[in-house]
Amino acid sequence: MTTYAAPHPDAALPPTTGPAPILRGRALTAVYGDRTQRTVALDGVDVAVCPAESLAIMGPSGSGKTTLLHVLAGILRPAAGSVDYNGTDLASLPDRARTRLRRSDFGFVFQDGQLLSELTALENVILPRLLGGASRRSATAEARGWLDRLGLAGMHDRRPGQLSGGQAQRVAVARALAGRPGVVFADEPTGALDQTTGHAVMDLLVGTCHEAGASLVVVTHDMGVASACERTLAMQDGRIASEFRRDGREARA
Repeated sequence: MTTYAAPHPDAALPPTTGPAPILRGRALTAVYGDRTQRTVALDGVDVAVCPAESLAIMGPSGSGKTTLLHVLAGILRPAAGSVDYNGTDLASLPDRARTRLRRSDFGFVFQDGQLLSELTALENVILPRLLGGASRRSATAEARGWLDRLGLAGMHDRRPGQLSGGQAQRVAVARALAGRPGVVFADEPTGALDQTTGHAVMDLLVGTCHEAGASLVVVTHDMGVASACERTLAMQDGRIASEFRRDGREARA
């Protein structure tokens, strides 16, 4: 069983270098339940994601990793703290504005893909773009380009039931990247795949996000999946217990 060791609270933070973060959470707190049964899912979490960076979030069940992803993506409002995306505080936006921002600037990949079974691969990719106001012609051209780039040429007209698990998840990746989002959020994107297929999909996800200039935030239980990312945050009890870079160096979040 993996043990997540918390760094000493007085450990020095590494100097800030490189580009300014595109996404930053400060002192994030999230609480579920009421006074009789209160669960602190996030306990003052600070996290920053730089442009085109890939970040994995790991931890045991109940550690707060999925809640952190949802708060950073503007799906959940934190009980306290702020989420800054390109100078905009997501927590201060009304629900409708956060929905528009998620549609225009964020991409999402879920464990089971969440493709619509009655639509073709191509239609699944273009639907969010059409809902966001893109023309059918431009959305279709962009979707075809991503599907081809992800190894799905000739499969545009197949429905999810006619695709393998790995192929369906590639459609989900294409859907997430269509529209050139600033950040792609992936919640256990390989959880429903075998290890070999999962790692292949993860390599494609990291590579295509980097190519598109999109940051990537991934929640995963799989250390092999996390190792594809530049940084990994290990969470425990609603806090970041440790942070590791791909070269194995330990740092603080």
